[in-house]
Amino acid sequence: MSIRLVGILVGLFFVATVLLWSLVPGVVTVVGQGFLVEETAEREFHLDPKHVEFQHDGVLGTWDYAQLQRGYKVYKEVCAACHGLELVAFRNLAQLGYSEGQVKAEAATWQVPGIDPNTGEATMREAEPTDHFPSPYPNDVAARAANNGKIPPDLSLITKARHHGTDYVYSLLTGYTDASAYVNEDGERLASVFPEALPQPGNYFNPYYSGLNIGMAPPLVVDNQVTFDDGTTATVSQMSQDIAAFLTWTAEPTLVERKQTGWPVLGFLLFATVLAWFAKKQVWSNVKGKRAKHREA
Repeated sequence: MSIRLVGILVGLFFVATVLLWSLVPGVVTVVGQGFLVEETAEREFHLDPKHVEFQHDGVLGTWDYAQLQRGYKVYKEVCAACHGLELVAFRNLAQLGYSEGQVKAEAATWQVPGIDPNTGEATMREAEPTDHFPSPYPNDVAARAANNGKIPPDLSLITKARHHGTDYVYSLLTGYTDASAYVNEDGERLASVFPEALPQPGNYFNPYYSGLNIGMAPPLVVDNQVTFDDGTTATVSQMSQDIAAFLTWTAEPTLVERKQTGWPVLGFLLFATVLAWFAKKQVWSNVKGKRAKHREA
């Protein structure tokens, strides 16, 4: 047996050993989970987000600026009472179709922390386009005190921080329901199977929330809670869709531009690939001809 063959066999042995060492524990874990997974309320009653169609979806999607403006109004009049947008500046609203004057006027309707130039003391002042959206609380202690010990998350990146973020926001806002009467797809009643999972005072049941019980009260509870400037009927579903779209924009304002840039890049790469293939054929054509003549000789 040659040394080369021995080396190949030894190499195959080590590769097989590494593969088995990597795969076997995983297989055992997966098989074990299939038989030994503990049934919990979250596992049996948690729901994946509902899919909702948005204009910005897909490779050719574009922003629905009217929807984004409606979503901003929902944020301002409902969500801003508890949640900030610390990564978004008022000047960014110009990307939603607002004019420079409208952005300046809109910023002035907000109050942000400032310094009194005469006394040097902390005060509140009208926001300017260069300011960022303020937090509704001066600090985390105040936020906890106002929300049963929990700090409401900043919403700037919420749709990127959650799986299927846009759908998740919509599903969460429209998913509040009565826990005592809730039945899952298998016909099991939560109150009967997991009575300990029923929400305690200060919590609310929502099957789209990872823990089922969420500390945030339903923010959108009745139709026409917000009046839209464009005349769109403000149903709970419509308001939820609009705020979900708006928060998708805050999380990734260049989403549409990135898609639009991607197509020319893909076209260029395709053209360059075809050009390289023809160049290769041209460069190596003489070499192949010489090889053919050499074999004939």
